[in-house]
Amino acid sequence: MPRSSERLLSRGALTALYGCAVFLSAFLLFQVQPAIAHAILPWFGGSAAVWTTCLLFFQTVLLLGYLYSHALISRVPARRQPLAHGILLAASLLALPVKPDPGWAPQAAELPVLRILGLLGTAVGLPYFILSATSPLLQAWYARQGRARLPYRFFSVSNAASLLGLLAYPFLAEPFFSTSTLLLSWSAAYAFFVLLCGAAAAAAPRGVAPAGSAHEMEARGASGGSLRFLWVALPACATALLLAVTNVLCQDIAPVPFLWILPLAAYLLSYILCFAGERWYRPAVFRWALVPSLLGIALLAASPGGQAVSFIVTVFVGALFLACMFCHGELFRLRPKPEALTAYYLSLSTGGALGGLFVAVAAPLMYDRYAELPVTLVACGVLALCLAHGASAGHVRLAALMLAGAALGFCLLPRFGPAGSHGYRNFYGAMRIAESGEGGTRVRSLYHGSTLHGLQFLSPGLRGTPTAYYGRESAIGRLLGDAGAAPRAVGLAGLGVGTLAAYGRPGDSYRFYEINPLVLRVARESFFFLPECRAACEVVLGDARLSLEREPPRGFDVLALDAFSGDSVPVHLLTRQAFRLYFRHLKPDGVLAVHITNRYLDLAPVVRAAGEATGREVRVLRSDGDPAQGTLPCEWAVAARAGFFDGPQWRGTPTPPRLEEPWTDDYSNLLRVVRR
Repeated sequence: MPRSSERLLSRGALTALYGCAVFLSAFLLFQVQPAIAHAILPWFGGSAAVWTTCLLFFQTVLLLGYLYSHALISRVPARRQPLAHGILLAASLLALPVKPDPGWAPQAAELPVLRILGLLGTAVGLPYFILSATSPLLQAWYARQGRARLPYRFFSVSNAASLLGLLAYPFLAEPFFSTSTLLLSWSAAYAFFVLLCGAAAAAAPRGVAPAGSAHEMEARGASGGSLRFLWVALPACATALLLAVTNVLCQDIAPVPFLWILPLAAYLLSYILCFAGERWYRPAVFRWALVPSLLGIALLAASPGGQAVSFIVTVFVGALFLACMFCHGELFRLRPKPEALTAYYLSLSTGGALGGLFVAVAAPLMYDRYAELPVTLVACGVLALCLAHGASAGHVRLAALMLAGAALGFCLLPRFGPAGSHGYRNFYGAMRIAESGEGGTRVRSLYHGSTLHGLQFLSPGLRGTPTAYYGRESAIGRLLGDAGAAPRAVGLAGLGVGTLAAYGRPGDSYRFYEINPLVLRVARESFFFLPECRAACEVVLGDARLSLEREPPRGFDVLALDAFSGDSVPVHLLTRQAFRLYFRHLKPDGVLAVHITNRYLDLAPVVRAAGEATGREVRVLRSDGDPAQGTLPCEWAVAARAGFFDGPQWRGTPTPPRLEEPWTDDYSNLLRVVRR
């Protein structure tokens, strides 16, 4: 460091300045992720894949930030680096305040990956890029001080701040503040960060940076090619496992920040512990701990469900943590000397981006089910075996071949599945058709994740029977099964296998809203409810809420809301604004029925709060299943004007507990409705 800068800042002050800038940058990185993703969720159908696509964006921009910091350190003269970075810092202020542009919302049924990436890029791209580059860049500048022997501790500080930012969101931010308020506050905090980082840049050394050598990059015991492969493969494996576990949790519970944050928190905690020093990671312990943890997560993912939500989350997140401890512990063990620091971080971020691309882009194209989870579990095991035998060039080549073989092998597995079983996969998730039973009771079923989404008897005499959650004793069965009613206009948000079309009569009009084109294809090609419907049936492709917002009032007599995937809940369909939209499309005496059967969440209070906010009474009807009729236990919440529930078939139906305040597009609190 030049003598002039030396006089301005003491050693402790310099360390504090750099540490504060690194800490704040990481905290802001992981505060904006759930906030911006929550803000755009209603625009893209509430799918769990929205979270995966957001993570892909953040991993990719992180890679670009690391690439920029590496290029700045290795290609730009040291005396010009602070000025170049200062210009970018100032330019990023033009992106404030951070706010998603509604112009990016989809206008029709389409795969929204590119729209999500474009929206995030325009809303938060440059600030996120600057924040991503901060940690490796400041570590490299700090390493130029002759006293800085271990800049990797700043990486642990960075991940600690990231973890704090993540945990603060569901417990301190989301329950008390609206999303728009959080984004505005974040923008103000980012402006302060720019000033802090500018001061750190002004204190950066202007001397010539020492270049890393091949010897320095290979000093940890592996050859150059093997080392670079492991620098990429280990973080790719950890990131892919993070996204795969997030997919499973969001598919079967709810695509909301709380369940997105827990796996990411475990991922970050492993980084904190591993890069804080060598005392936390013991190779022999964690390599062996991989075996039961990976086996446990594989068995739970293959099970049909039924376990408590706390047990499922604990097993998945715990196993993810052990696997990430292995991956990140080995990364720290294989770290180079500080002179090659930016190249090392660039490799890490490259691996993270590749893991994200595999899960978010490649897997839906390659597999008809969530095969990325078992593929990544195999990858962890292969890398553990490779490192246990010394990670020689031969072992690394064999590991690479085994990983490629596992990824391709899972593409062939569906060909050997049971007869009558078919898998489908796209942006909105994975579905599976299966057949069971014999003779006249043989049924064909559709599963979304581990949740049954509909079934139909294959016998011609029975296949018009309403089944699953839509039997004649269910709330929706009572509403649609009244044979004496006049012709009705019925709206249905969510198609499934088209079971509710069984209630259609000549003169009725049934209008389905379905976001997933694959669901429509399956309902038409593999089930008979929709093709044999006696009412006038039409299907509108696109998110139900977005479609209804574009349409004039429909005058529905009944509107049924059944647009859930697995046990996942699209929160944007249960807000006060959404209910106002529904009742705009209903006749004055029209009835809204919401399917709230769920293993993990008690949604009845949410429906009551939204219904009462629009001047309706809400009752809950629970019905038992009948295996002989193919029906299942189910729960529906019905919202209607006062007096509707005085009829004999509704008398005695309970009113659900009251929620303190209704969910809105800007506010929701999942923690309050989790079943204990």
